[in-house]
Amino acid sequence: MSQCRTWLCQAINEIERDFYRSADTHLFKIEIPEFENIDFYLKDESTHPTGSLKHRLARSLFLYGLCNGKIKSDTVIIEASSGSTAISEAYFARLLGLKFIAVMPRGTSKEKIAQIEFYGGQCHLVDDHRQVYETAEHMAKNAHGYYMDQFTYAEQATDWRGNNNIADSIFDQMKRERFSQPTWIVVGAGTGGTSATIGRYIRYQCKNTKLCIVDPEYSVFYSYFHSKDASETSDQASLIEGIGRPRVEPSFVPSVIDEVLQIPNAASIAAIYWLEKKIGKRCGGSTGTNMIGAFSLASQMIHSGTSGSIVSMICDGGERYSHTYYNSDWIRKQGLDVKKYEKKIENFMKRKVFEL
Repeated sequence: MSQCRTWLCQAINEIERDFYRSADTHLFKIEIPEFENIDFYLKDESTHPTGSLKHRLARSLFLYGLCNGKIKSDTVIIEASSGSTAISEAYFARLLGLKFIAVMPRGTSKEKIAQIEFYGGQCHLVDDHRQVYETAEHMAKNAHGYYMDQFTYAEQATDWRGNNNIADSIFDQMKRERFSQPTWIVVGAGTGGTSATIGRYIRYQCKNTKLCIVDPEYSVFYSYFHSKDASETSDQASLIEGIGRPRVEPSFVPSVIDEVLQIPNAASIAAIYWLEKKIGKRCGGSTGTNMIGAFSLASQMIHSGTSGSIVSMICDGGERYSHTYYNSDWIRKQGLDVKKYEKKIENFMKRKVFEL
């Protein structure tokens, strides 16, 4: 066996060992007694070693790059990311002894930047969020490195048929629940990889579950889902890190999605404040976006007299956003009326009607 192939096998084994050391993430039920016929669940992806849902994606992207011969023992890894994917990729790059550089918008939270640097990664910040792709590709070319390109390869790198992917895990953990087959699964879309995996798995397994994508303000996925115009772009960046994009990403697969809801930023933040009181845990903004989507779907189910379960996820923990979502000065500077949606959530618990 050549020296190059020996290193490749060692690298794959190193990633696989990390996988077997990691337990599956918990799926827990949110106790909301006001709803007798609808059960709410969150899969806590913040318990991964790198603290977010993106740990799964980073593992798959590294294996994809390795097995396609793109990553070698001296390859510089470059990625365009708003933070969480880059944190997880920096972790795996350190595991394999590879140099890692993340290209990110300058507004990325300080906590995320610090975490990337903790794992030995470097951060290259750009002023225009739309330039992360071109900058990352250019840097990879100049360094003779590998542009990981999560936005293109996310839906290709993950085995959607099973093999302990997130969809497989959700349905397995729901087996003994009252409504064991979820009525809805709710996820945000950044790359589109998670929604593609779950949507394909639902169809492959012939489930009756529907998939809802929640999209924050200023992201193009909501309008693209309805217009089918892949050229749509947005000049303004989303405030909800990790989900939403200024362009239609190649990994976003609308044909496996049943509904897309557009969620106001203030509503997402109001929901994480509600969750902190409800479950005693701070979550990132994308989790709030998920929760608002779940409330909206529950309202529809009540109106139609439907019983069932809604499953979503905690994408990452709130400790990464102490300077933003949990900072009253930042909220005020963004002009967000969070209290308006806190009242809407409070009324929803009483009246079972939620309007965005």
